[in-house]
Amino acid sequence: MNRKVEHTDAGHEVGQCSEGERADHGAGCTAGEDDQQIIDQRKLDGRMGRIAHKILVLSGKGGVGKSTMAVNLALSLMLQGKRVGLLDVDIHGPSVPGMLGLEGQTILTEGETMLPVELGDLRVMSIGFLLRNKEDALIWRGPMKMGVIKQFLKDVDWGDLDYLVVDAPPGTGDEPLSVCQLIENADGAVVVTTPQEVAVAAVRRSITFCRKLNLPVLGIVENMSGFVCPHCGETTDIFMTGGGERLAKEMDVPFLGRIPIDFNIAASGDAGMPYIERYPDTATGRAFAEVIRPILEGSPTAGSPLCERKEEHMRIAIPMAAGKLSQHFGHCERFALIDVDQANKKIIDKQELESPEHQPGLLPHWLAEKGVTVVIAGGMGESAQKLFSECGIRVLIGAPAEAPETLVEAFMAGTLKTGGNQCDH
Repeated sequence: MNRKVEHTDAGHEVGQCSEGERADHGAGCTAGEDDQQIIDQRKLDGRMGRIAHKILVLSGKGGVGKSTMAVNLALSLMLQGKRVGLLDVDIHGPSVPGMLGLEGQTILTEGETMLPVELGDLRVMSIGFLLRNKEDALIWRGPMKMGVIKQFLKDVDWGDLDYLVVDAPPGTGDEPLSVCQLIENADGAVVVTTPQEVAVAAVRRSITFCRKLNLPVLGIVENMSGFVCPHCGETTDIFMTGGGERLAKEMDVPFLGRIPIDFNIAASGDAGMPYIERYPDTATGRAFAEVIRPILEGSPTAGSPLCERKEEHMRIAIPMAAGKLSQHFGHCERFALIDVDQANKKIIDKQELESPEHQPGLLPHWLAEKGVTVVIAGGMGESAQKLFSECGIRVLIGAPAEAPETLVEAFMAGTLKTGGNQCDH
């Protein structure tokens, strides 16, 4: 039987805080909690495995219309007969509920499973649904944000979807990083900018962020690109034009198109009626359709001319001592870097590198520069784990002292057995 979600004053669900925080804070870790992390990962994989395509909407700059793009992208996909989910992970400024006319909706649960709010064939989840008042401010640090995003992905009954569109907050911080780490096979990102150089410069960092995390850029959208007069049809470049297209050429990524300014975009968002549904036949409505068309027709499918799929190769690093995994990560003699073909679950290359001279905080950046995306370790301190996370590297701890190839083969087969954290500092 459905029941309403209860809340604490901090905005957590009653009975839900401990699981998310145990998995992500790392404090007081025990063998039982390691088992829980394995259960959580399987649950997450099961949810994401029922979703065909996952698309992030990003921008390095606030106020460029990123949420507007995410909402209209999701609605456009739905109007084309697709089963679509829309996840708003802007923890501090959720705007999706208001833009869809869903403010005041209550999340229902079945046991530990949350049910998304449904709008036609669109399924929506946002932290905004969990706040008592829209004026509430969530003053959360990274681990708490990571925990709630993980909950939204593994505990929400998304069901079978053709697309999941994720609206991330501006910048390259905790929320987009968390999504990229948790959704390991995301199809790519749509990056939104406005024409001005101040926005373009910030969005350039978003593309660098995507590349560091091996996340394909599906394309750049230049929003607020000129104003089309509704009476005469003449276009006036209020904020200049062309910045997004120049950035696309500079960064060698697809340019999806321009969205001109239309006063009805803000009005329709405030009214809870997505623009693409209300004004499809305007110049701006047609521009939205043109921007979204390549995604509908080509991306994200293999062989699409819009973008190349994320490489099927993964590089795994293992700290070594005497030819086997070293239980003390920061003091290992060498690193084995092993490249694997994810599709065929085969090792395709291996190299060994001498560890650099020990310096606090050096190894995460050093391994990231080598293209490493996963580290298998015996033990690692919590502060080091956080640094690796910030560099976009997933860390598995508690692995046994085996040969690197043996560990990687077990990891790829899903049979790698891990115990407690072997690090005592």
